[in-house]
Amino acid sequence: MEMTLPGAGPVAASRLTRRQKAAIIVRLLRSEGIELSLADMPETLQVDLTREMGGLKLVDRATLKAVVEEFVAELDGIGLSFPGGLSGALALMDGTISAAAAERLRVQAGIGAVTDAWERLSQLDGARLLPLIEGESVEIGAVILSKLKVSKAAEVLGLMPGEKARRLAYSMGQTGSVSPQTVDRIGQALVGQLDAEAPKAFEGGPVERVGAILNFSPAATRDDVLEGLDQEDQDFANEVRKAIFTFINIPQRIDPRDVPKVTREVDGAMLIKALAAALQSEKEKKAAEFILGSMSQRLAQQMRDEMEALGTIKPKEGEEAMSAVVTAIREMEANGEIMLVAEDE
Repeated sequence: MEMTLPGAGPVAASRLTRRQKAAIIVRLLRSEGIELSLADMPETLQVDLTREMGGLKLVDRATLKAVVEEFVAELDGIGLSFPGGLSGALALMDGTISAAAAERLRVQAGIGAVTDAWERLSQLDGARLLPLIEGESVEIGAVILSKLKVSKAAEVLGLMPGEKARRLAYSMGQTGSVSPQTVDRIGQALVGQLDAEAPKAFEGGPVERVGAILNFSPAATRDDVLEGLDQEDQDFANEVRKAIFTFINIPQRIDPRDVPKVTREVDGAMLIKALAAALQSEKEKKAAEFILGSMSQRLAQQMRDEMEALGTIKPKEGEEAMSAVVTAIREMEANGEIMLVAEDE
């Protein structure tokens, strides 16, 4: 077969440009059923390559063989390839250098964290996207929701007041004429806002962190810490108390209808021991009675009989058993199986 260019005769491999040779290689690979992803190439190169393919007609076997041999020779001569540019280097070093170092390089170079801004935004959860959308006009917010996956957009709408959600939903119907360039600029601007935020050293706020630690601390330690916080900062201590969920909080934070789910999740022997220990303490007794009162009378009586057979529970063993019940409740809440009732102010 011969290779011809528009308005020209056969062309030897030596007269081909590098772009034409690249087009021949891509066409050869595609003809062999090899799927290629060239999306990471600069857009101008993708356009040029496609144009070169449109300009070529036929390639004779000798020309094809020469182009392939040259291509293979160049590959054999390459020892390592680097991404080219700081964006590619950051992507290559992701997970190798610290987040702080990567952030510093991005800020200095004035670049975003990823090439596709919308890909990065789609990875954020609804709670993180909500303030970004609320900080924009309704029209911009509608574009953002339209660009997100349906499930993610629904999650964000569910976090908004009804009136705000309705206005955004209506504005989404007016986004049909928005150009792709405008959508890209909006995405880049939002990513710029994210990159401008100072990186946080800790996940969650101080109240949540202290509350989580005290949740799993011995009762004596927890009481001492809260007493000390009361003396240092009463408001902070009150917020920490709201973040804490222990065995004694069960009556206020658990819906009675969810108690059967909890009792099925906790190991039976551990639950019996926890209830027996709680009934021995004036502090936890109310929680134990709440659990027993939220199940069938027959099952509650069976548990009471088993608790009586256990006798007196050592304080340490009882605390471990009650902690196991609290841990199970926390895990069920995290998995969406139950919801904790919001504690009153």
